[in-house]
Amino acid sequence: MIAKSDMPNLNDKKPEGLKPEGTPYRVLIVDDSMFIAKQLGQILTSEGFDVVGTASDGMQGIEKYKELFPAVDLVTMDITMPQMDGVSALEKILEFDKNAAVVMVSALGKEDVVKKCLLMGAKSYIVKPLDRKKVLERILSILKK
Repeated sequence: MIAKSDMPNLNDKKPEGLKPEGTPYRVLIVDDSMFIAKQLGQILTSEGFDVVGTASDGMQGIEKYKELFPAVDLVTMDITMPQMDGVSALEKILEFDKNAAVVMVSALGKEDVVKKCLLMGAKSYIVKPLDRKKVLERILSILKK
């Protein structure tokens, strides 16, 4: 008879959103699209990440980052938002914390803006529509450095 312990279980794999010591990476999501923010949140929480906050524009994103600091490991930042865009918010967050790990989230066709953000200090970018595998690859490549 085969015991349950003899069968590998795909669900036994360690969630990728955990630090080596087992605590979750903490992420702040800044996006004016509720749909994208929710989708990113679901992708991340399904892998064990802790979404510590969300903001719907750059101003809120900066306030939330300062409020949560230093308990934020990574920020996902939409580029096009009302009040303050992601480029300006990136600049302000990096002025506050030069070591902030910010990943830009952009629609196709914004390559020039993404390039500018990377030169300013963004760690990477994610293109919409979101692809679960790519989102996790990009975020983990930054956090596990």
